[in-house]
Amino acid sequence: MEGLFDYGDSADATRTAGGGTLAGNEHASAPLAVRMRPRTLDELVGQRQLLSAGSPLRRLVEGDQPMSLILWGPPGTGKTTIAAILSRQTDRQFVEVSAVSAGVKEVRAAIDGARNRLARTGGETVLFVDEVHRFTKAQQDALLPGVENRWVTLIAATTENPFFSVISPLLSRSLLLTLESLTDDDIRGVLVSAVADERGLAGSVTVADDALDHLVRLAGGDARRALTYLEAAAGAATATGGTLVTLEVAETAVDRAAVRYDRQGDQHYDVISAFIKSVRGSDVDAALHYLARMMEAGEDPRFIARRLVILASEDIGLADPTALTTAVAAAQAVQLIGMPEARLNLAQAVIALTVAPKSNAVITAIDAASADVRAGKIGTVPAHLRDAHYGGSKKLGHGVSYTYAHDAPFGVAEQQYLPDVLVDAEYYRPTSLGAEASVRERWERLRRIVRGSADDPGPR
Repeated sequence: MEGLFDYGDSADATRTAGGGTLAGNEHASAPLAVRMRPRTLDELVGQRQLLSAGSPLRRLVEGDQPMSLILWGPPGTGKTTIAAILSRQTDRQFVEVSAVSAGVKEVRAAIDGARNRLARTGGETVLFVDEVHRFTKAQQDALLPGVENRWVTLIAATTENPFFSVISPLLSRSLLLTLESLTDDDIRGVLVSAVADERGLAGSVTVADDALDHLVRLAGGDARRALTYLEAAAGAATATGGTLVTLEVAETAVDRAAVRYDRQGDQHYDVISAFIKSVRGSDVDAALHYLARMMEAGEDPRFIARRLVILASEDIGLADPTALTTAVAAAQAVQLIGMPEARLNLAQAVIALTVAPKSNAVITAIDAASADVRAGKIGTVPAHLRDAHYGGSKKLGHGVSYTYAHDAPFGVAEQQYLPDVLVDAEYYRPTSLGAEASVRERWERLRRIVRGSADDPGPR
């Protein structure tokens, strides 16, 4: 039955939709990423937050305790590996349904088979659904009876935010575990282990330090990708009769030039500095170059998005009031979609912010106000602005002579708002650039009314 695999009681018989095995595919011709797949939770790289004693994963694997899980995380962080470990280390039947090719019929068949097995022999079933976000609502609905009645232990994996891509009833009946991208150190450990391990390259090659750094950068926190690149680089080295994977060999094998970039070093700060200054300076081509440079080097896209959100207020402000909305939307898209598709959202935001009119009036204003506060220019809150909602406040003069702005002409009242020591302070000085020109005109009118020097009919 297409998309449905029932693998019997033997873990060695466990197969995926591609015809390989989740747990018994360590033969010599299997991909390196498959051969090096961890066999126990203790071998799992990263995800320490999920592996502590008494954690749901520990209880499920080692305590054989039934519970349904939704595993959410970027590619290559261990979702399929966890399913493989379950297939090895529990006595449950292991069944996989492919969200790419299976339909409601296949899902119901898997549930019915698990229910019959439970009734007939008492044997429990683990149902693994990879890329569950690809299932339609009807297909996800078909999983509910099996999960709710515990006919199956569901392990569903997704790279997309389950709060958007998984139906609420299924979420409420499952425990959501979030897997994080592997760190550079995690990836380096995976590669070093694969070079030496008998299941991997068994020491047949040596990898130069700069080549190893290159492979780590290209991996972008994805262990599967790192091992795939290592296998290609090792193959390229041995094909020429060599045993050393140099940087040049690695570049040729994966067709990616090494980007000189260290996320904790000078290049990180130099490139992000050049990026921000290019956006501020309105050079779209330069801004896109540095954006691409960071993304190709594996920079965290969330870091880039955060810097754009800051820039939207610091360098654009009210010259284009939509800039902050654009930057925040890009940051949310990065979280929702992830790389590599999120590069489009970042590029769109970079272009929009680069061509937008610029103003630093926002940061200048808050810096000036903060400087006065730090210098001790505080003053007392004017009596008419103080809280007047408690008994006796009027006797203290609180709220007396306060003018409710909505009762004044144009909704703006002539009134002192600043403390006496700052009564003439002017922090916000809008520019005449972009949309801030109209803001400037309005603010000048408002200030004249509020401070009692208005000669015109009021703000527009």
